[in-house]
Amino acid sequence: MTQPVPIRRSPVLRVLDAFCCQGGAGKGYSDAGADVTGVDTAPQPRYPFTFIQGDAIAYIREHGADFDFIHASPPCQHDSDCQRIQGNAHPDLIDPTREALNSTGRPWVIENVKGAVPKLHRPVMLCGAMFGMATYRHRYFETGGGFTFTAPQHPEHRAPQVKMGRPIPPGWYGQFVGNFSGVQHAREVMGVPWMNRDGIRECIPPAYTHWIGRAFLPSRTLEVAA
Repeated sequence: MTQPVPIRRSPVLRVLDAFCCQGGAGKGYSDAGADVTGVDTAPQPRYPFTFIQGDAIAYIREHGADFDFIHASPPCQHDSDCQRIQGNAHPDLIDPTREALNSTGRPWVIENVKGAVPKLHRPVMLCGAMFGMATYRHRYFETGGGFTFTAPQHPEHRAPQVKMGRPIPPGWYGQFVGNFSGVQHAREVMGVPWMNRDGIRECIPPAYTHWIGRAFLPSRTLEVAA
């Protein structure tokens, strides 16, 4: 007679990177040892991993259960200060994304900006200063499907941060949003050398999702016959 025994799973962790854009989140999970597949409604020729063009929410519903972990970054423009100032309208996809994620039975995170915090359930905040980066770039992560993680210690913000679009003086931190200057500097700070300005201003620094991926890896078990 055999008994199910929990052991460390040997295959590579499969991560679905939904609303992937140019792959900042995907790079972090890849650095943590995952096999990453991205899905986005727009073409993403700069995406550095397997890419599927299509509706992210529909793809989660149809294929999300085939992955070990799902990361979703629904468009943040609905809740971003920049877009509100400009009077632009964008769809709010957080609730539909959460519903799709919950239907898969897989562990997941939803990432978004500070303006979306009232709609996120007990989100964990990550900041560039936690990872020694010369930018703050707070992003918020709701967890689900039985997964949780703890943020690193949040250092005091000692360096001043330039306003959107301004050049970065020595000793200051950049925001890298909107029509910012210094693309090469932003690539170096964020750890995204393959991205252009469009990708950088929306991306999650890979250091954030590397931390999340490393938090998930120890929790993976598989029932096998002893």
